[in-house]
Amino acid sequence: MAGWMSAGVDEDSKLDKGDAQKVVKRTAALLRPYRALVIRAGTLLVVWTGLLVTLPVLFGKAIDAIDRGDSAVLNRSIVAYVVIAVANYFLWRSAIISLARAGEKFLRDLRRRVFDKLLNLSMPFYDREKAGVIVSRMTSDIDSLAELVQFGLQMFLSNILLLFGVAIVLAILSWQLFLVCLVSVPLVTIASRKFQRDSNDAYLRVRDGIGATLSSLQEGLAGVRVIQSYSRTKIESERFHATNYSLFRSHMNSTRIAAWYLPVVDLAGITTTAVALGIGGWMVNDGRLSLGTVVTFVLLLQNLFEPVQQLSQLFNMVQSAAAGLNKLYSLLDEEIEVPEAVAPVELPSRADVLVTGVGFSYATGPPVLRGVDLHIGMGERLALVGPTGAGKSTLAKLIARLYDPTEGSIEYGGIDLRLASRASLRDRIIVVPQEGHIFDGTVRDNIRVARASATDEEIDDALHRIGVHHRFVALPEGIDTEVRERGSRLSAGERQLVSLARAALVDPGVLILDEATSSLDPGTEAVVEAAMDVLMTDRTTIVIAHRLSTAARCDRVGVVDAGMLAELGTHDDLVGLGGRYTALFAAWQGAQEPIGSTGP
Repeated sequence: MAGWMSAGVDEDSKLDKGDAQKVVKRTAALLRPYRALVIRAGTLLVVWTGLLVTLPVLFGKAIDAIDRGDSAVLNRSIVAYVVIAVANYFLWRSAIISLARAGEKFLRDLRRRVFDKLLNLSMPFYDREKAGVIVSRMTSDIDSLAELVQFGLQMFLSNILLLFGVAIVLAILSWQLFLVCLVSVPLVTIASRKFQRDSNDAYLRVRDGIGATLSSLQEGLAGVRVIQSYSRTKIESERFHATNYSLFRSHMNSTRIAAWYLPVVDLAGITTTAVALGIGGWMVNDGRLSLGTVVTFVLLLQNLFEPVQQLSQLFNMVQSAAAGLNKLYSLLDEEIEVPEAVAPVELPSRADVLVTGVGFSYATGPPVLRGVDLHIGMGERLALVGPTGAGKSTLAKLIARLYDPTEGSIEYGGIDLRLASRASLRDRIIVVPQEGHIFDGTVRDNIRVARASATDEEIDDALHRIGVHHRFVALPEGIDTEVRERGSRLSAGERQLVSLARAALVDPGVLILDEATSSLDPGTEAVVEAAMDVLMTDRTTIVIAHRLSTAARCDRVGVVDAGMLAELGTHDDLVGLGGRYTALFAAWQGAQEPIGSTGP
């Protein structure tokens, strides 16, 4: 398929030498708490390797003993062989467990570090990064490390030790025969380097293909209602077939590379063994070597080529894990763009909000707000209205310090929000979005999200205060009803009431409402509005108003247009002004006229 031919290789998964060294150093530092386990595993593997290469030597001694008719040496060799074989089983088992324990503890701590970092990163980071990319850090990148920890690490270390151990013993047994066997080394080296290079590109294409296939599958499942409604099943099926076929082609390409390489190593091993047998037999007849030595040599040769083959196949796993670590370390190094001050200040419980000369841009984009000056008195209700994209939601986010202004300042009680402690900031200023997120758990658990230390009585009191306690008590298990994933067991209105109960539990000084009733039916809207009215009593409230009936009930209205605070005043004053708000209100009133109405 053309899609496969144009599929790019993920260059981010390739590390240069400098990056690889940094990853190794940083990983070594993070492994320091588990140094004892790593040293123990390494020691066990060294002993295991030494005993493993001893087994063919004992076998050779037994052959020589049979040749000489020396039953004592034969018996000792057999007993030693059995003892070492049994001991190696326990050594190998202990080494695997120690290495896996160190690796899994490292992964456990890494997951925690990454998740904690993600929870503390500022909103600008989430504006820049795609959700899928962020999730892949905790899935595919961690998975590549888990694969290395569970299977690859012990194979990697044991094969390296075995390779060097066998080479040393072979050289000791007969350096002449060992030099003859090195003839195949250039062929194996060239083939291994080619395999590493080709298989790395092929592996990355497979990885890209898996990502594209999963993305296509996820998109199809998420949009299945739209797909069926517009009879797009055949089109979407063909799109998935294209990505699925690309993945098939990538897998087959990697298989062809392996099918070329593995026989080359096998052929080199067979050829070397044949040469060793031929020359070794000649040296036995010549009296320079014993038959047992040649047998030992041949047996050890089997342990020389197998590690080369496995190390080449492990190359992609190691490189993938290193690339995953590099990405995770980059995430851990991300700067928190809305940081807490070095010496944070506690905010007062109730105070005025002062916005002075505020300007803001998202990343390197154009200005979203310019020169906004605004004073919101303690206990005042302010509505922010304006066309979509005018900047009203951005202004509210700045007041909540989800972002920092690029120009000017925002003060609460005379304290710049950039100097406030994070804990007091989140206690004093609360945002209730259009659709509050509901976590898996009970209704009570979800309200307690606002304050983890809240008692059951305090949660009940928060629900009573906004007048909705009876509504949740009526659920099958009352307030302890499981809401399931994303609150699927609750209605849209009940999910919004949970968000309002969270705010009531915190009892903030400033409440920011992003038109919490805009997606509700009229019956539910009345219940939510009644709860909102209670919640807004005696506290500063900023309402992002999409319905101008909401704005009319506020003390003042601010019209945000083209990134500026264009008008500010009471509803009646702005309606009579004949400006932007007058036009907005007239358009909104026209939209509320019943269909078919002819007017007075």
